[in-house]
Amino acid sequence: MAPEEKIVFLNDALGLNYPHPKSELQYNSPFQLLVATILAAQATDKQVNIITRELFRRAPDAQSMSVMALDEVKGFVRTINYFNNKAKNILDVSRILIERFGGKVPETREELETLPGVGRKTANVVLGNAFGQPVMPVDTHVHRVSNRIGLVKTTKVEQTEVELMKIIPEAWVIDFHHYLLLHGRYTCKAKKPDCANCTVSSICDYPTKS
Repeated sequence: MAPEEKIVFLNDALGLNYPHPKSELQYNSPFQLLVATILAAQATDKQVNIITRELFRRAPDAQSMSVMALDEVKGFVRTINYFNNKAKNILDVSRILIERFGGKVPETREELETLPGVGRKTANVVLGNAFGQPVMPVDTHVHRVSNRIGLVKTTKVEQTEVELMKIIPEAWVIDFHHYLLLHGRYTCKAKKPDCANCTVSSICDYPTKS
């Protein structure tokens, strides 16, 4: 089956599994999503949500975050990996948003990537989830699932993004990102994929599937 045909099959099958796909990060604004996504690097969404529940109660927007002391921010995020750098980044991001963007999160990848701690994947997460732009954030889950199923044959996440964008209809891109991510998180796991209970195993190229 060609990758384009697999896209249609996956959209139908995974759409049934995840009828309301969305980020598992908890947020109430583009700013909160940006902060949560910065914190989520090398951490789970569950860990991030525990931290941001208290952090956003203290500082729900860029203005309130920007006036916090660095040590206070560290106190909220100290249980997460690389908390020193992440605390500095979200504080710097908040201040830059106030100084350069009127307190609002910019809606272009180029502007987002000028912010500390924001790379292409983080920018894409914000653009897709907060602003509904048809972009494809590629993390380890999306990269792994896309290659196992046979949608792409790539070694780097940047290549995976480019190749997926060639074959996924633009109107499907946002939901399809979540389908691949959630399928990788809960079924097509890195070490022990649950092939026996996978609803798309019939079109999968993974050689050791059950």
